[in-house]
Amino acid sequence: MDNNLVIASLISGGLAGTSTDLFFFPIDTLKTRLQAQGGFFKNGGWNGVYRGIGSAFLASAPGASLFFLTYESSKRQLKTHTGVPDGVVHMISASLGEIAACSIRVPAEVIKQRAQASQHASSLSALRAILANTSGEGVFRGLYRGWSTTIMREIPFTIIQFPLYEYLKSVRAKQQGLPEVAPIEGAICGSFAGGVAAALTTPLDVIKTRLMLHKTPIGVTTLVRNIIAEDGYKAFWKGIGPRTMWISAGGAIFLGVYELVKKNTLQLLEGNGSAKLES
Repeated sequence: MDNNLVIASLISGGLAGTSTDLFFFPIDTLKTRLQAQGGFFKNGGWNGVYRGIGSAFLASAPGASLFFLTYESSKRQLKTHTGVPDGVVHMISASLGEIAACSIRVPAEVIKQRAQASQHASSLSALRAILANTSGEGVFRGLYRGWSTTIMREIPFTIIQFPLYEYLKSVRAKQQGLPEVAPIEGAICGSFAGGVAAALTTPLDVIKTRLMLHKTPIGVTTLVRNIIAEDGYKAFWKGIGPRTMWISAGGAIFLGVYELVKKNTLQLLEGNGSAKLES
């Protein structure tokens, strides 16, 4: 992977992640409160929808940058092997990208969601509670609680989203007779692909949210049984509306910003200093 693409992936990924998370943070808060045990109003209702934004802001840029750096480098490496279908290339590359990004994203999610669900007044107080080991599970395990379920959610999500996203872009580019679509059309493809993936993986998101918010460590199987016993199977689809809306709209901004910034950053790095930002 050449240095220009590394730099472009880092810059464009960071800007895409930060702009998306900050813009749609209130919707993410509402989704978290809908999914949390006890329901929407018990966990804060409409109040303090920006609670926990500190952790999201700090983790957005490095997490997204790490994802796209891994995704782009893996995609290029895998494409050198003939006979590997493009869909498989995109699935593997996106999965590796998610695993890398979750090393940053999971601790931020734990802190953010505990603040969103009104367990703590802010991201800082949530972090202090984890560092003080108030749950007795240890600092590392506290920060990475829900790691396995986050990966279980993100990999199915990403193997739906990115192959669909890349496929839609390629179809549109062929229709136009162009090597690639414009950033705005990439944003539309990203929006549709993200919405489909978000809706289908909502049950996994509910499990991940409940696991991160649980007062004490709990196994996934036990948690699932408790959810079914207390709230029924319908609980696994709580928050599907905000989640699908948020990720669909967020996919447009996230992938649209990424495509736009990457394209223009590469132009600048390759010596085309007079290139103007394209819309």
